[in-house]
Amino acid sequence: QLQLVESGGGLVQPGESLRLSCAATGLTLEHYAVSWFRQAPGKEREGVSCINWNGGSTNYLDSVKGRFTISRDNAKNTVYLQMNRLKPEDAGLYYCAARREASTGCYYYGFDYWGKGTLVTVSS
Repeated sequence: QLQLVESGGGLVQPGESLRLSCAATGLTLEHYAVSWFRQAPGKEREGVSCINWNGGSTNYLDSVKGRFTISRDNAKNTVYLQMNRLKPEDAGLYYCAARREASTGCYYYGFDYWGKGTLVTVSS
């Protein structure tokens, strides 16, 4: 069965860190660019970060630059999102999505697969 499964969410205090994982089963993630999205209650989904198939190109939402780092381990079929210095406005349901893509770019549209999300809560 082809699927993406996110993990690593949880409840943290402002300033703390979390590392999210997006693990693929049934597909070779190396052939895909992967993006992370988030959606807070009452707000639209927004693209947070993306990474191309080999990790050579990344992109970040302005509000997370310098705090979040996306990376991938194709041998483990997993993409990570390291989130440091978390803020209450970072809270939401975080999704990963994969788009089969051999170019140097990464994107926030045109995905082949979506995960179901992992919840991040940032509160004191």
